[in-house]
Amino acid sequence: LGTSEARSAWRDALVDYLRPYEVELDEDSRRRLDRNPMRIFDSKVERTRAIIAGAPAFDQWLDAESREHFERLQELLAGAGIEPVINPMLVRGLDYYSRTVFEWTTDALGAQGTVCGGGRYDGLVELLGGRPTPGIGFAMGIDRLLLLAEACASLPEGIDRAVDAYLVPLDDAASGAAFDLAQQLRGELPRLRVQVHCGGGKVKARMKRADASGAEVALLLGTDEVAAGTVTVKHLRTDGAQQTLTRAALIDQLRAPYG
Repeated sequence: LGTSEARSAWRDALVDYLRPYEVELDEDSRRRLDRNPMRIFDSKVERTRAIIAGAPAFDQWLDAESREHFERLQELLAGAGIEPVINPMLVRGLDYYSRTVFEWTTDALGAQGTVCGGGRYDGLVELLGGRPTPGIGFAMGIDRLLLLAEACASLPEGIDRAVDAYLVPLDDAASGAAFDLAQQLRGELPRLRVQVHCGGGKVKARMKRADASGAEVALLLGTDEVAAGTVTVKHLRTDGAQQTLTRAALIDQLRAPYG
């Protein structure tokens, strides 16, 4: 969705495109034309959907910084083995979203395929009177989530810990590798609770967050570790000792308590 400025320019172009078709739009869409034209993309009426199929594409107005941000997000998803479906018709119902909006869908629940939806809202806290604060959020359908977990047989039992391992990318360049490692650990060790550090900061601040999480170990990934395919393991609750392991050796070490 880019910035508010980019959306405003696109909104004007969208209204200019739709105005000649106003009498052909369904009643809800005519009402939205002046108030919230982006919501017209939610219409399920066949004629309205045929009209909006020819609407100007938003990417013509997308600002360069948001485009770069979106490309980086797709790189991180690809690194985690997730191939996103880019849906230009996906429009969230709230106007304070910025940049990326998303849905998680499944084919395991028939027609009720949307499990989660959300997006970024970097300007919301400031809009409510707070300091400028980046934000992201989502909503899940609890019933659907439980049905999906049941269908996939993915409900582990007996987990009562908060965080077992806190994964620390030592610089922003290692963030992609950190997300990839977290995904691998969660897949192979379903009882392991992994938290990935987000939000940047100096190494000392990142390690302070790791200690405050209550995790038993911090898993450190920097440029050297990424290049060598290793992970530095720091034991936070004992003597603070460190060891460097390959990913395979790390998983073997964690398998007994968390496998």
